[in-house]
Amino acid sequence: MNKSALHMLDVQILDRDFRVNCTEAEKKSLLEAVAYIDAKMHGIRNDAKIVSVERIAIMAALNIAHELLATSAGEGLALGDCKQRLQAMQHAIDDALTHQAQLS
Repeated sequence: MNKSALHMLDVQILDRDFRVNCTEAEKKSLLEAVAYIDAKMHGIRNDAKIVSVERIAIMAALNIAHELLATSAGEGLALGDCKQRLQAMQHAIDDALTHQAQLS
């Protein structure tokens, strides 16, 4: 099966149904994101007693963006930068192993 083929996925956030497209490879992380957002929105609704879904969504987005921007590794190195560097190192290792195998 083609892992890049899009599939419809039904999810629920703050007791509302949504249908999203994702690949099979993205499904697990998308479901984790849905669970995280749903928990954030339920927490905001329950703690702040906010009724408006729009306001709850905006507060959740602000909280999640703040968490993302505050998350860093070491001296201001963002997680996205870490991921890119790890991927570059993985490619370098793969290239070196391929080259080593060709020499054998």
